[in-house]
Amino acid sequence: MFSITMVVAVVVVFGVLVLVHELGHFITAKLTGMRVDEFAIGFGPKLCSFKRGETVYSIRSIPLGGFNKIAGMEQDDKEAGDRAYWAKPVWQRMIVIVAGGAMNIFLAYVLIFGILVTSGIQTPVTQAELGSVVSQKPAAQAGLKTGDVIVAINGEKVATWEDFAEKVKNSDGQVLQMDYLRNGEEHSASVIPEYDKTAKQAMVGVMAATRHTPISFPDAVVMAGKQVVYITYAMIAAIGGMVMGTVHADLAGPIGVATIIGQAAELGVQSVLNIMILLSINLGIINLLPVPALDGGHFFTLVVEALRGKPLSPDLMRKSQFVGLALLLMLMFFATAQDFTRLFG
Repeated sequence: MFSITMVVAVVVVFGVLVLVHELGHFITAKLTGMRVDEFAIGFGPKLCSFKRGETVYSIRSIPLGGFNKIAGMEQDDKEAGDRAYWAKPVWQRMIVIVAGGAMNIFLAYVLIFGILVTSGIQTPVTQAELGSVVSQKPAAQAGLKTGDVIVAINGEKVATWEDFAEKVKNSDGQVLQMDYLRNGEEHSASVIPEYDKTAKQAMVGVMAATRHTPISFPDAVVMAGKQVVYITYAMIAAIGGMVMGTVHADLAGPIGVATIIGQAAELGVQSVLNIMILLSINLGIINLLPVPALDGGHFFTLVVEALRGKPLSPDLMRKSQFVGLALLLMLMFFATAQDFTRLFG
């Protein structure tokens, strides 16, 4: 069951990711002289809107994306004149198409940089000290609190966090007698781990305590870039593995993503920001794949146009968009089915 905090976190994360993505298209379209008739967050009927200058700004009822209505996106639209999308040089159209995904990756960089500058690096402590304890989860229900140090489980010594995690992950439904230190005093609690379908292991609802190491501004600039490159490479490798069949296609649809964000909200703001970083890079990469109906598909057709000296026919473009949309809907159905499987077994 989603709490108010979890719902707010989901709305904010989805909203920011979509807003930043569409701002990339919007800003570059304006800078290249294109006419943007509407800037929308969401799809479906309008909830509210206003017009400023030549552009209508709107929020729509289905919060699963957004769009920019740029004049002349269709080649047979001849009314927009020299401010039409199709009337601009290929390189300018390429910039507008790529800008959405690029802005998502840039957002991830900004978030990582901000976390490094304000919070530094959080390094897990060696011992099994509890950092965050999630309310309504087994550990919290058993009376464990932040700062408690687990020293033994069922009489077996626990020296490190890795020891603690290993003893918990395969103990779904079992009673674990946890001995712990609180302010130097010894205590004991009975905890029954619950199986987490997302993590695919038993959990008690805790995170490891960390120690803070401050990071300077120049170091944060470099480190944030390295982290974005590392995460981007790992995600591209995972996608490639799924396509080749060497990696299990464990996908998450809107319900699964919302569940992950909601769980992060239970752990605090930084956990939500960490999830937003991963989702933002993921959104940027997925949108730039050369699949019709995605930004990467549009970019590919522009590359073809640049090589052959003329655009593809409007009819071929519409057919490829239809095929791409059908593939995306099938993928969405598959991912949503996996969401329900994880939630309801």
